[in-house]
Amino acid sequence: MKLSLDEDYLRSVMFGLQDALVSTTGVVVGISAGVSDRAIIILASFVAVSVEASSMAASQYSSEKAVHLLDKLHRHTDRLITGALFMFFAYFVAGLVPIVPFLLFPSDVARIVSISAALTALFIVGYLKGEIVGKKAFRS
Repeated sequence: MKLSLDEDYLRSVMFGLQDALVSTTGVVVGISAGVSDRAIIILASFVAVSVEASSMAASQYSSEKAVHLLDKLHRHTDRLITGALFMFFAYFVAGLVPIVPFLLFPSDVARIVSISAALTALFIVGYLKGEIVGKKAFRS
C-alpha cells in the first residue's frame, strides 16, 4: 500500500489524528471521572473536540502561512486552507474515537473502552504512517 500525500498535508493529518486521540481521551476520561451524568460527559466532550479541532485548524493555517512567508525559494506549494481542513477533519474524526464508547456503554465501562480504543487507534495510525512513508509499519 503506497499512498502519495504532500508532506505538509501528511504532517497535518498525523498531528491531528495523534493529538486528538491523546487529548480527547484525557478530556473525556477526566470529565467522566468527576461527573456521573452521561449527557454532561458527552456534551462536554463534543464541545471540547469541536473547539480543539477548530483551534488546531486555525493554528495550522497560521503557522503554515508563516512558513510560506519565510520560504523565499517557494518550495512550499501546499494550499494553506487544504492543510487546515486536513487538520480539522483529522482531529475531529479521531476525537470521536474516545467519545463513542460513552454513547454506547455505562460510564465505568466506557472509560476502559475509550482508553483501549484510543490506544488501538494510535497503533493503527502509526502502522498506516509506516505504510505511507514506506518504512517498517510496526516500527513506525
